[in-house]
Order: sequence, then C-alpha cells, then structure tokens
Amino acid sequence: MSNKYQSPLWLQGRSAGVLFHPSSLPGTYGIGSLGSHAYQFVDFLEKAGFSFWQMCPVGPTGFGDSPYQVFSSSAGNPYFIDWDKLIELDLLESSDLSNLQKLPSHAVDYGSLYVEFYPVARLAYAHFKEKKQYVEREFGEYNNFINQNPWLKAYASFQAIKLLHENQPWWMWGDKYRHFSYLDSLDDETIAPEVDFQVFLQYLFWGQWKKLKSYANRKGISLLGDLPIYAAPDSSDVWAHQNLFQLDQENSTFQNVAGVPPDYFNQDGQLWGNPLYDWQAHAEENFSWWIDRLNAQLELFDVVRIDHFRAFHNYWCIPSSSEDAKAGKWENGPGMKFWNRINDIFPKRPFLAEDLGLITDEIRSLRGQAGLPGMAVLQFAFDGDEKNLYLPHNLNHDLVLYLGTHDNDTTCGWYESASEEVRGNFRSYLNVSGESPSWDLLRFAYRTISPLVIVPMQDLVGLGNTARFNSPGEPEGNWQWRCSEEELYFLFDSADYLKLQAKISGRLKPNE
Repeated sequence: MSNKYQSPLWLQGRSAGVLFHPSSLPGTYGIGSLGSHAYQFVDFLEKAGFSFWQMCPVGPTGFGDSPYQVFSSSAGNPYFIDWDKLIELDLLESSDLSNLQKLPSHAVDYGSLYVEFYPVARLAYAHFKEKKQYVEREFGEYNNFINQNPWLKAYASFQAIKLLHENQPWWMWGDKYRHFSYLDSLDDETIAPEVDFQVFLQYLFWGQWKKLKSYANRKGISLLGDLPIYAAPDSSDVWAHQNLFQLDQENSTFQNVAGVPPDYFNQDGQLWGNPLYDWQAHAEENFSWWIDRLNAQLELFDVVRIDHFRAFHNYWCIPSSSEDAKAGKWENGPGMKFWNRINDIFPKRPFLAEDLGLITDEIRSLRGQAGLPGMAVLQFAFDGDEKNLYLPHNLNHDLVLYLGTHDNDTTCGWYESASEEVRGNFRSYLNVSGESPSWDLLRFAYRTISPLVIVPMQDLVGLGNTARFNSPGEPEGNWQWRCSEEELYFLFDSADYLKLQAKISGRLKPNE
C-alpha cells in the first residue's frame, strides 16, 4: 500500500456524530437499553443532521463495570436487553420487573443491577422454552444464531463454568476446566443448562441490536463502535485461545502484561494487566483470531475505532511479577504485516485508529500506510503553544475531531476546572466569551478541516463535571452517568439549530 494516505470510503465527505454509550440512555430498569429511548435518540440524530452514533465497547462488563474490560470482545452486554419487548412477546409480565423499576434512574448502580437482573432473565428464559416459535418470528431462528456465531460456544461455556466456580477467574478453575479444548471430554449435563441460558441472552441482545442498527442505517445513521486492542485477562477470548497470548502454557499464568511507561503525569507508569499477544503465533495462524474478532465487531457496527493503535508498532511489555510499569520495555508489534492482512480481508477499511498521547513519526507512518484516520481532541489544544497538534490550524484531513472522549471531563466541566491561562487561550482563539463553552467548541469544530466531528452527548446538553463518564485512575464512580428523559427531549428543541450548523459547514449528507 502506498505511504500516501487516502481517506476510506466511510470517511469521505464531511459529517458529524455523537458519542453516547447505551448504558447512559434514559429508562426505568436501572440502565439504558435497546428499547424506545434508543430509537428516539436515532430520530434526534437524523433530525439534527448527524451521521454517526459512537459508543464505547458493548460487551458484557465484569468487576469494575468498565466497557473496556469485558468477558468477551464479541458478545453483547445482556444488561442492554429491552424488557418491554419481552413483555410484548409474552416472556414476562410487567409485575416481574418491579424490582428493576426500583433501581435509580439518574445513575447506574451496577451492584444492585447484577442482583436484580438475573432472576428476571432466568424467568424469561423459562418462558422462552414454551414460546420459542413466537420469539423466533421476531429475532430469527435460534439454532441459526448459534451456528452463525463461532465465538458463542466459548463465551457461553466460559460464563457457565465461571458461575460454577463462584465467579473466580478462569486461571483458578483447575485443570479440568482451565482449557476450552478440554470441554469435549466433560459431562455436558454439568454446564449445559447454564450454557443455553447464556446463549439465550446473546440471542436476545443480538436480535434487538440488529433491529436497532437496521433502523439507524435506514435513517442514514452509521454506528461507530470501539474495540480495545487488548482482551481482558478474565475473558473467553484469552481462556479459549491461550496459545495466542504470552502465557505459560503449563499453568496458564501470564508471562508479561500490558501498560504504558512512566511519564510526566505518572511516575510509575500504568500497569493495565492485560495479557500481551504472542504475535508470532498470530502470524502463523494468518491472524485468523483477529479477523474473527473484527468480523464480529462489524456485525455490530458500521465502523470500529481500535483503541491504543500504537501497540501495532511497539508496545510496553511488563513482566507479570512487577508491581508497577517501570520494569517494562518496548517490544515490536506486528506492523504492516498485520495491517496488510486485515486490509486484504476488509478492503473498505472501516476502522478508526486511536492514536492519542505520545505518538512518534513511526507510528503516524504506520497509520498512514494502513490507510486509517486518526484522532484529535480539542480539549487538549489550548495550552498556549501555537504548534499544538490539536489546534484547528494544525489539524489534518486524516483526523477525526473530538470535543472530548469518554475519558475526558465534559467540556463545561473541563472549562470550569481549567487554569485561567487555558480558559484565556480558549476564549482568545475561538473569539468567544466562554459563557457556553460546549456550544462554542461545537460550532468551531464544525468549521474545521476534520472530515468527522464527534460531540459527547453531555456537551449537547451543556452538562458539567457531575456528568463525566470516566475518570482514568479513579477506582470508583465511573461508567454510571445517565441522561434523563427531560434532557433527551430537550435535544429535540436544538435539532433544527444543529442541522443548520451542519448545513453551513458542509456536514450534511448530499441528499439533505
């Protein structure tokens, strides 16, 4: 492939999108869902001239509740299942949901949700056996779903065995269960009922998801997903494919783990703990595991953002015995050998590279050779350095522009907590008073050269620090924010103005 970057088809033209994770949608059952409010949000996106709905990863979350540490890269989060649809299908009655309705609506209480979710889900599963044919009319044939998803058996088995071991991580299961390949010799009755229950949850999630995606696509809205480069340690991804990770095959212990080196912000670096890939083993299998992983993502989304792109060039390798990241060293990633294979399989290149942070020319060169756009964040632009890469006059046409990401404070929260020097730079550069920083930044972003602008949902509503979605390094209080029904409806009042901004800045689709 030529070193000269050429925009992939999905990014040609100018457009805008909104970053809004499904867990943050309004609703009455403790967490956002794939129900009516999701469809209303799509309606708003269409009315306001947006073309993309971006989300964080939508996999099943574990301890810590982070969508970036999930039990499977390919499975969906069953918490997002729309219960009202199951009432329509006669799998549940309204009274069955009374405990879920008592959960808070302003934030996600994951601990209470875990307690209340599964009894209701198991009740629906019991009724499904009696009404299977009616549900299949809505979501397709159950056995076809099983046969069409090669990741499903490993994931469902993983969850069943995990429950059998009181939620202990897979490396504590003992030899009988520690390797997925051993399952053929197991007594199926040990885990079979729980395996089928887990399959049922995925069947519901995927059935509802595909209907929502189809609705969005018909409205001209593309779904933009997010894929962490690393798999979670305690996941079916690692458990079922241990040969593809830097593990001691004898006792299934991690040899080396992921993180980033010490820097100005963190003198110990960051120790993430994710097992690192054995890239030679992946190459010997022609990167088939990655191809399957990306195929599953592209069933969910139209475009996928790949987190921590720099690790394809080089990655920070930390011995698993280390207590921090200082003992790590740089190791070479697979580079273009990987991306040549991926682009052969996915010639439309429906990927976005997350290349934020300390990025070298070599990493930018790799991204350009792979033909992928990168990212820029406007909140990082106003340090007073006129050469700052994120200042609009320094932006390139191969960068997707974000006001902020899921790891940033809201724009209003950022502005309020920033130094007076930064606030002054912001006001001077944008020539604004700073009274409405999120709208000031949105209007300015629309007028930049970036082909796609992504606006966090909180910034559309003008919310402050209390609506921050994630604070990296903070062990508690993350991933909980939810939009209220009133805030969602408020958006419709601003839709015409937003569409005008999209029109005058060339961000409407040609047919609009």
